[in-house]
Amino acid sequence: MTSSPSFVEPGTFTPRPGAAPLNRLILAQAGMELRVLLRNGEQLLLTMVIPVLLLIGFSTTSLLDLGDGPRVDFLAPGIIALAVMSTAFTGQAIGTGFERRYGVLKRLGATPLSRLGLLGAKTMAVLAVQAIQVAMLSGVALALGWRPSGGLGAILASVVLLVLATAAFSSLALLMAGTLRAEATLAAANLVYVVLLGLGGVVFPVDRYPSAVQPVVEALPITALASGLRAVLTGGAAFPVLPALVLLVWALVGTVLATRFFQWD
Repeated sequence: MTSSPSFVEPGTFTPRPGAAPLNRLILAQAGMELRVLLRNGEQLLLTMVIPVLLLIGFSTTSLLDLGDGPRVDFLAPGIIALAVMSTAFTGQAIGTGFERRYGVLKRLGATPLSRLGLLGAKTMAVLAVQAIQVAMLSGVALALGWRPSGGLGAILASVVLLVLATAAFSSLALLMAGTLRAEATLAAANLVYVVLLGLGGVVFPVDRYPSAVQPVVEALPITALASGLRAVLTGGAAFPVLPALVLLVWALVGTVLATRFFQWD
């Protein structure tokens, strides 16, 4: 005997109107967001191809002075952090900005999905893409000679850092896309990507910067993610509390601002 549909009162044919539960709304929206991400060739270039090329290029040449030890040991965690930012922030800000321009978000605003629900759905879709990114970049890094340390504890710590960073970058992306025009979002997101590639501790050690600048650099979310991943995967250190706190603060601030100021149209 089959159960009654959720929109019909049990034992009757009386409709039971109302929105679906929030978790179902978020899951449905996350599935749609994931399909959109995987069909966008430009975003796949930004999120998949460019990080791999940077990892191979900087690991196999002597363009950068990265100190002693295999170059890939320093670069792999930083490039993973860059890939996370490219998906959760740059690609998402640009995509959402143009969705807002073309009226897609305005239609979503007429549904029961809230701003927080939209943020959660987009974050879940980004996490799915990042799982592919991390697996691909880790495979390339291992082929180049990377030998991460720390065992299961390092993997679990890395997952926590990646989730916190994704929440931070996603909220900041929606804040930018929900407050600026699409063209301004496109320019600003790409500018932030390029600037943080050079200043975010991705391919340059933070201790090479002037001492007065280092605290500012270390407070950036991409620096916190890169240094945290580097500490546990390359250095075999314990859970990096300070980088995790930096990412948590960015995630909380970004979420509060995005849910407060995000505009559907």
